[in-house]
Amino acid sequence: MNFELSADQQELCAAVARICEKFSDDYWLKKDKDGGFPHELHQALANAGWLGICIPEEYGGSGLGITEAALMMQTISESGAGMSGASAVHMNIFGLSPVVLFGTDEQKKRMLPPLIAGKEKACFAVTEPNTGLNTTRLKTRAERKNDHYLINGQKVWISTAQVAEKMLILARTTPIEDITSPTDGLSLFYTDLDRKHIEVREIDKHGRKAVDSNQVFIDGLRVPFEDRIGEEGKGFRYILHGMNPERILIASEAIGLGKAALRRATQYAKEREVFDRPIGQNQAIQHPLAENWMHLEAANLMVFKAADLFDRNLPCGAEANAAKFLGAEAGYQACLQAVMTHGGFGYAKEYHVERYLRESLIPRIAPISPQLVLCFIAEKVLGLPKSY
Repeated sequence: MNFELSADQQELCAAVARICEKFSDDYWLKKDKDGGFPHELHQALANAGWLGICIPEEYGGSGLGITEAALMMQTISESGAGMSGASAVHMNIFGLSPVVLFGTDEQKKRMLPPLIAGKEKACFAVTEPNTGLNTTRLKTRAERKNDHYLINGQKVWISTAQVAEKMLILARTTPIEDITSPTDGLSLFYTDLDRKHIEVREIDKHGRKAVDSNQVFIDGLRVPFEDRIGEEGKGFRYILHGMNPERILIASEAIGLGKAALRRATQYAKEREVFDRPIGQNQAIQHPLAENWMHLEAANLMVFKAADLFDRNLPCGAEANAAKFLGAEAGYQACLQAVMTHGGFGYAKEYHVERYLRESLIPRIAPISPQLVLCFIAEKVLGLPKSY
């Protein structure tokens, strides 16, 4: 068992960090204030070939694993870009895994290269206003016509829909009263986000202003048969293949954000003097920061255990969910402590840590609540009765 990064993995982190160095803390402070998608970072990563890190080489990607993707996403977040930078490319990394795994060769050749090159952006349209995490109860309908489907319905909390040209959307093709299993009757499509039939309303939110979140209203969207991924009615099973890698990646991003916060807090504790001594000399300052470091490192071990299992095609549901839970919590606590270490200045935007704290709530909430992670571990690992 070796916990050291390989030479190639170290170079990956260094190469991504060099790109991120071009985007200063002031860049992200301005994005946090004014909004606007970070197209420059997105395109810089695309130009360097990083957007296809997990996509097979024959379709223009790098063919690497979720382990390498997690290293990349943590590096982006840790650079100071935080969730704003990570979320700008997050969908590229895990979102099209159903296309890679279940798409036809024609679909892969048509759908994957534009995303890798940064010529197209995609959003992931699953969540709905009245179903939340109860995905099997989705109400958005895709009705089959002669040579196409017509989609009508609503989605919510859809990131990057303001700038996306494409969307991966899950919709019901068989009425729920006509199915025998709740996971049947849902189909997956990767298709044009046609704004003549889709209205996108941005949600004004607490943090991560650079990457939009939206309500999406779909009215008569025409989707050709060739944009359906896999078999009709099997879409729910297909998106399950993206859930574990998404949990691993968002955990890694949360840890990167926590590391950025810890770095700033530690530096401030060394420089800030009160009563003729640096505040970092006081154990009341030292001990919480030391504890943050330990929690971040422990959560990181779970991230890469889960990633290693996934890359070896071994079961990793418990580890991926635990990584998400632990990474989000460790990241949040590090960001909170960074604000407290700065005292009053921690509340000032120019010191950046208040932005980190706001963004650290995202991985605690999404893509699954901490309570449902606990339910999953209780049922699937401990063997306790299902509680919901």
